[in-house]
Amino acid sequence: MVKVFLKRGRDESLRRFHPWVFSGAVAQVQGSPAEGDIVGVYSAEGQFLASGHWQVGSIAVRILSFDADPTAPGFWEDSIRRALAVREAVGLYDGENTNGFRLVHGEGDGLPGLIIDWYDGVCVMQAHSVGMFRAKGQICEALKAVFGERLKAVYDKSSGTAPFKAGLDLVDGYLYRAEGFAASEATVLENGRKFLVNWEEGQKTGFFLDQRDNRALVGKYAAGRRVLNLFCYTGGFSIYALTAGAALVDSVDSSARAMDLVARNIALNAGDGETECNNYCEDAIDFLRKTPEGKYDLMIVDPPAFAKHRGALQNALRAYQRLNAAAIAKVAPGGLVFTFSCSQVVDKISFANTVFSAAAQTGRSVRILDRLCQGSDHPVSIYHPEGEYLKGLLLYVE
Repeated sequence: MVKVFLKRGRDESLRRFHPWVFSGAVAQVQGSPAEGDIVGVYSAEGQFLASGHWQVGSIAVRILSFDADPTAPGFWEDSIRRALAVREAVGLYDGENTNGFRLVHGEGDGLPGLIIDWYDGVCVMQAHSVGMFRAKGQICEALKAVFGERLKAVYDKSSGTAPFKAGLDLVDGYLYRAEGFAASEATVLENGRKFLVNWEEGQKTGFFLDQRDNRALVGKYAAGRRVLNLFCYTGGFSIYALTAGAALVDSVDSSARAMDLVARNIALNAGDGETECNNYCEDAIDFLRKTPEGKYDLMIVDPPAFAKHRGALQNALRAYQRLNAAAIAKVAPGGLVFTFSCSQVVDKISFANTVFSAAAQTGRSVRILDRLCQGSDHPVSIYHPEGEYLKGLLLYVE
């Protein structure tokens, strides 16, 4: 195994189990690792610290283990079994009313660079590193060993996530399909609600599983309210509002394909049909700008990431401020605003300060009722706080 030696005094983060080694901390490399190779990481004094995937960029090594050998037989199966145990502990696996969840959440499950979502027996994998992409065959075999006959398919959807400059064959496709399984879409249950998930054509792995708990919270408050769901994608928040008895649910997204799934999801969950539902294939910010003041008394503001790297942070914060100021200004007195940021580089303090500035800009009285985050199937390693990427606020606006 190639040995990576750190500069003197640059091993403190690894001794605190942080899963990244930055390129600036590397003193020398003994050997010539290809991107994606497993390397050993050592202190300046030669003490073994960890092993992980070598990669090109500011993060030089993504740590897979601080003790076990990632090349040993059973490593991938053991890792996936540990991840599954977390989902069993929170009641998601074999849950009566939920059969879709995140099975592996990167650093939160000790497997940085790997995402696997479970949709009623279909595992959709995304590799965010060359090492994980190269290991996809081993990961697929591990999934087959863990789930046995319950596994219907393993679909690799890494073309939009793996490093495109690494010369990889980034073509999405099935790594495994059980005999007779030919579907590309399934109806998935979440807290008893039904959602159509298309893992081949949908965004990410097909559904935004991280908002499960926050969607349920919308359902808690939606009865009798007039709801606006901005950046709705396939209508997750809309369905919870609909099934909770909202008076009106308007869903807005610029994607025609997403809006088609919104309509189909509404049909799946329509119930007695008393709630008025309208779907608008429009730019959400333009729609909000045209919205009359007081038309809605519950708004969900869940935009895509405005900043995917630190260089875009200030522009992103300004965009969040403008968007939240518009929502706070337009919501009816006594209304609620659920507002979110999924930009990892925007921490929860910066986001809260930005929403504070937006509220102050409107001059309205605004209170924080709740602070929101990603679901329990998106765990955050206590040694890697950067994993808490989703943050949100529930606001009461007088």
